[in-house]
Amino acid sequence: MRDRDETPVPHEPAATPGTAAPGAVSSPAAAPSAPQTAPSSAAAPGRPVTGGEPAGPAVLEKSVHELGSAATGSFHDPHTVLGAHPYRGAVTVRTLKPLAHRVEIVLPDGSAVPAEHEYDGIWRAVVEVESLPRYTVRVTWAEGEAPVEIDDPYRFLPTLGELDLHLIREGRHEELWRALGSHVREVDGAAGTSFAVWAPRARAVQVVGDLNGWDGRAHALRSLGESGVWEIFIPGVAEGAVYKYRILGADGVWHDKADPMARRAEVPPATGSIVTGSAYEWSDDAWLAERAERDVLASPMSVYEVHLGSWRPGLGYRELAEELTAYVTELGFTHVEFMPLAEHPFGGSWGYQVTGYYAPTSRLGSPDELRHLIDTLHRAGIGVIMDWVPAHFPKDEFALGRFDGAPLYEHPDPRRGEHPDWGTYIFDLGRREVRNFLVANACYWLEEFHVDGLRVDAVASMLYLDYSREDGQWVPNEFGGRENLESIDMLQEVNATAYKRAPGIVMIAEESTSFPGVTRPTDQGGLGFGLKWNMGWMHDTLQYIGEDPIHRQYHHGELTFSMVYQYSENFVLPISHDEVVHGKGSLLRKAPGDDWQQFATLRAYLSFQWTHPGKQLIFMGTEFGQGTEWSEETGLPWWLLEYAPHRGVQQLVRDLNALARRFPALSELDQDPAGFEWLIGDDAGHNVIAFARRDRAGDPLVVVVNFSTMPWEGYRVPMPEGGSWDEVLNSDAPVYGGGGVGNLGRVDVEAVPMHGRDHSVRLQVPPLGAVVLAPSRLAQD
Repeated sequence: MRDRDETPVPHEPAATPGTAAPGAVSSPAAAPSAPQTAPSSAAAPGRPVTGGEPAGPAVLEKSVHELGSAATGSFHDPHTVLGAHPYRGAVTVRTLKPLAHRVEIVLPDGSAVPAEHEYDGIWRAVVEVESLPRYTVRVTWAEGEAPVEIDDPYRFLPTLGELDLHLIREGRHEELWRALGSHVREVDGAAGTSFAVWAPRARAVQVVGDLNGWDGRAHALRSLGESGVWEIFIPGVAEGAVYKYRILGADGVWHDKADPMARRAEVPPATGSIVTGSAYEWSDDAWLAERAERDVLASPMSVYEVHLGSWRPGLGYRELAEELTAYVTELGFTHVEFMPLAEHPFGGSWGYQVTGYYAPTSRLGSPDELRHLIDTLHRAGIGVIMDWVPAHFPKDEFALGRFDGAPLYEHPDPRRGEHPDWGTYIFDLGRREVRNFLVANACYWLEEFHVDGLRVDAVASMLYLDYSREDGQWVPNEFGGRENLESIDMLQEVNATAYKRAPGIVMIAEESTSFPGVTRPTDQGGLGFGLKWNMGWMHDTLQYIGEDPIHRQYHHGELTFSMVYQYSENFVLPISHDEVVHGKGSLLRKAPGDDWQQFATLRAYLSFQWTHPGKQLIFMGTEFGQGTEWSEETGLPWWLLEYAPHRGVQQLVRDLNALARRFPALSELDQDPAGFEWLIGDDAGHNVIAFARRDRAGDPLVVVVNFSTMPWEGYRVPMPEGGSWDEVLNSDAPVYGGGGVGNLGRVDVEAVPMHGRDHSVRLQVPPLGAVVLAPSRLAQD
């Protein structure tokens, strides 16, 4: 793996008065070195110090500079000023309580030591004990009011251990979400929430939110040295609290930022992070065990791609668990693929401009309700793939961009750090902490939400430094090439880590170029994906069916070319959301002709897709022939199912899924040349192709597809073997809305040699139709 070896930038003095100069984290008992100190006083034993006579207990003095910085929440290590600090046989306790009328330090035995106001809201008491591991603070805010007793966030040790910090520094914390972010926990007898954030160039960091009226002065985090991590534990903060980090950046400006590691966010347009935990109890153990044993490449895989917000508008995760699961199960899909569910501010981005990589979108419910949806799908035998977007992120001020006042998550060079097409930032994958953020994020979705695979968006944009750039707009790699070596390393790492930690999952690349080895294992120099979207097949075949049938003979190669490179990668055949938006129209309307011809073409095309080597993916609405292009604002036109042609397409998809489950020849050797052979590949004049698929036992299926508007009677096709063959699917059957041209359910193969084979058969091939034949010995099993 390649890393740009960067030493974290040292903390610099703040540009505003009262910000303490940075340094290493001090121990609680460390004595100050600054010569300028605040006024002090002595008192009788057990009482606040009111003077400096030698007879009284010693006061751990702090400089005016340190006190002022702590009082304004702009000190890099407030725990060295605030909290309890043993010093020369006594303990100096400081607490920040601006506008308080009276403050007392309550000891474990219930006794109280009054504190005096020392400096700008900081109160101080000296207690004559050797140590004071526990205490509370009793505050009277106004004369005549009842006092309130609260715990002090500055009495607690860091909630991150040295191992966590070491792994974060090295970029190897595979469970980063357990270390950073907000976590409800009990520490030293106190219930509350710990907060930790990586901001290496920050001068100060505060937690602000409804826990403190959005005034973070009393909740400043401490810097944990060169790790770049800031941390605090705040007693009394419970699940549901809304918060952000207020960061004094390297630019000297305070920025309010959502937590990059937040596991829940407010519903947009609100942008706060929410303290959350999970009480969900999974019930998909059987599914996970079976998944771990399944060979994805040799199993049927038909994917229903869904934009959850518009599948049936108004349904949340919990309602979708019932309705979507029932629908997908009834149609026989093996998987659903969710367009990105990580939190995003603009709904029109469909989730592809992420601001909360660890937070499922709150538009549809809570994280546990998403777990319920996935669990329900698993119990029904449906796998779940989620789109994941590590290629870029938006520039929203509240999010990752310029997180600590300078480029942090994004590459600082705009030729590497900004995407010209999408107006977004590009991750600085040469920085190991940033790479760790993404690798751990992939593991998070796979492990915390039991997702069965990630479809990685826009991989091509990650692989090339000159992607969408003209000469002079990009910088070559260290070898003078155009490949983005840092992205390649990250993709290899995320795939290797994901497969190691989550047995049976599948990583899928949306990659539109001929980059070699996308699905080759990482130990063989590949990127390590399990599957790759076959964008070439999609582009070529859509162009083919867009031609008038009389002209398709001149484009026959677009129908057959995919088999030239089929075995170079492990492929998914996608008809995704990208093909039915932005003026492209629906799949149904891509074909010329009248309604009947368009529906027939759609049925023939789907039959070709399901029988071609590879896995299948279609976008929601395609399964019933949606006539208009998709819009996330209107949802699917379910009313179309009142009409027979649309019901017919839906029935065909249902039967294609059943066919794939019934006959292993359609999946077992998808990635093996032994599983496919052309029977007729060059009959451009008739717009016909015919091919055989075989399973591991060598048993065949035969597929014949006619993309002309003419029925071909007595059309002779070479066959792999003799005997009787059953017509197990005919896309022109009346039940699908077709004209009923077919072979009456069965044909007898003749001992008539053709194209080097000993047997052939004469078929009735329907217009704009597909026929699938199986040996009767298999079809009747």
